[in-house]
Amino acid sequence: MSVVCRVCGEGDPLPFQSVGGRDYWRCPLCEATLLDQAQLPSADAERAEYARHQNATGDAGYRRHLARLLDLLLPRLAPASAGLDYGCGPGPALAAMLREAGHDMALYDPFFHPDAAVLQRDYDFVVCTEAVEHFHHPAAEFARLRTLLRPGGWLGILTCFQTDDARFAGWHYRRDPTHVAFYRETTFHRLAARHGWHCEIPAKDVVLMRRHDHE
Repeated sequence: MSVVCRVCGEGDPLPFQSVGGRDYWRCPLCEATLLDQAQLPSADAERAEYARHQNATGDAGYRRHLARLLDLLLPRLAPASAGLDYGCGPGPALAAMLREAGHDMALYDPFFHPDAAVLQRDYDFVVCTEAVEHFHHPAAEFARLRTLLRPGGWLGILTCFQTDDARFAGWHYRRDPTHVAFYRETTFHRLAARHGWHCEIPAKDVVLMRRHDHE
């Protein structure tokens, strides 16, 4: 494990739990839980696991899941805003839903939509759904997300918050071998303070962060 927390870049993580040969660390400052860096999955292992996921663009159940974020983000967006679906996966359903709502969407995913050109622009909003738990180096990823947002822009995140430590070992989210970083509300508030964002947590597992207008 690195000396500095891979999420907030400030804390000194401590041993937390070992489950099935996987070792987890906890940052005392941001309260993130991280898989040991030496145990992070290879790119091939990640790709193989992602290929098993069935998240089709038109799947009604998946759309209902994504609507938990969408319904809270849409009222905050100006008409015809420019957005980026960051970590969109093989079936970018949320981007399709945002296009249906009248917004212009770009896609980025290191495995399925690896067009680095979209990372050279900035956007009115960025959505990151079921992706931050896959970040091997979250601090660097959140720093990148900040550069992708225009002043006043919104970052919308959907991820399953970690709650009860006693249930961590059996938690379904932990059992996904590509899930390597787990967040609490405290984590996102600390990230917001670090990057100068306004942070809202309007519903369970939903985070909305806004870059300040005056930057």
